[in-house]
Amino acid sequence: MRIAVTGSTGLIGKALVRSLRADGHDVIRFVRREPAAADEARWDPRRGEVDTAALAGCAAVVHLAGAGIGEHRWTAAYKEEIRASRVEGTAAMARAVAALAEPPAVFVSGSAVGYYGDTGDRPVDETAPPGRGFLPEVCVEWEAAADPARRAGVRTVFARTGLVVAGEGGAWGRMFPVFRAGIGGRLGSGRQYWSYISLHDEVAALRHLIDTPQLSGPVNLTAPEPLTNREVTAAMGRVLRRPTLLTVPAPVLRVVLGELSQDVLGSQRARPARLLESGFVFRHPGIDDAIRAALARPAA
Repeated sequence: MRIAVTGSTGLIGKALVRSLRADGHDVIRFVRREPAAADEARWDPRRGEVDTAALAGCAAVVHLAGAGIGEHRWTAAYKEEIRASRVEGTAAMARAVAALAEPPAVFVSGSAVGYYGDTGDRPVDETAPPGRGFLPEVCVEWEAAADPARRAGVRTVFARTGLVVAGEGGAWGRMFPVFRAGIGGRLGSGRQYWSYISLHDEVAALRHLIDTPQLSGPVNLTAPEPLTNREVTAAMGRVLRRPTLLTVPAPVLRVVLGELSQDVLGSQRARPARLLESGFVFRHPGIDDAIRAALARPAA
């Protein structure tokens, strides 16, 4: 199968490309610079330019590109970068897909459980409405930007991803050194829910979205049971065999992180109802196994 992937230099994109190629698939990686290899194609999401010739013959397009949520403090300029990188990039790729004489069978577009906002201790699935605030608003625009592909009859799936448990990147990758040093601890009250997923299961779920014709619209990519930050902290200490006695008070997080602290302290108890209903089987449904897998080696 020929599959196009954007965001292939990111944590999830790299692991997905590695997995697809290991199974013999032909992967085309869309990059924003000049292509430097035969498997690369050029696109410019801000200008809405996509090398449509490289999309020809693709059975699937997996669109994962977007500026990192936790890479910088949320200034007004960086918030616009977060929004524009997702909305404009998705719109550009969706229009390119829709314009093809023979479009792909499926367009899998990245999204996030941030769609639901702060749900407190209330569990939510894909039927829940969007929450309030910056991230829910971005997610709503992000998903709406894929409309050209959907209107063209392409099966369009939104991968609403939670916190990815990985050792080599992302938010979790930055947590490991802190906990290994014995200075990890709960954030704020620790009662906020974290919807997590192992990197292996994230990649397997994305491939499941490609291969499962009955799936379209939003699908939560999270482990079956979200845990509180307090429970995650205890698991990190248990697996790494380090103390987790320290606490970072909420006011300190607000000073250090600014508006980003709302995402860290917010609670999202998202469950993968549609993923489970479609027959997906998690390899790492529990947090201890997910942490151990992250420590073992890069996901295939």
